[in-house]
Amino acid sequence: MQLAEAQIEEVVDRALAEDLGGGDVTTEALIPGDQWGTGSIVVKEKGILAGIEVAKRVFHRVDSGLKVDILLEDGSKVKPGNVVATVKGNVASILKAERVALNFLQRLSGIASETNRYVEAVKGLPVRIMDTRKTTPGLRLLEKYAV
Repeated sequence: MQLAEAQIEEVVDRALAEDLGGGDVTTEALIPGDQWGTGSIVVKEKGILAGIEVAKRVFHRVDSGLKVDILLEDGSKVKPGNVVATVKGNVASILKAERVALNFLQRLSGIASETNRYVEAVKGLPVRIMDTRKTTPGLRLLEKYAV
């Protein structure tokens, strides 16, 4: 399943508006606006990666000047310590985007990992694991992609 760009933009924009509606007061108070740095997205649990392109989109929506290097693609088996991406650029921008980006990665990777567990459990049987309409409002496209 491919993700439609316009639909991804809409979901990402809604999530950022919800998270940053009043600004990021902590980052604005503590981080100089001209500080540059690098951050890494590191896996904490084993599973299947999903949502890395969505996370990249979040960083670019906050600041198109951020450089996001994706090191592992969706569908990759991951384990604790794996670095899935690095982000370079303005530190305040990285911090403003990271919570939303990580929320998408955690949610979608959790769905992909659980789906994979079911697929492995029925391997060799004449069955197929399917998704349903039972999705989180506003996230159907992404959640079905993760399956």
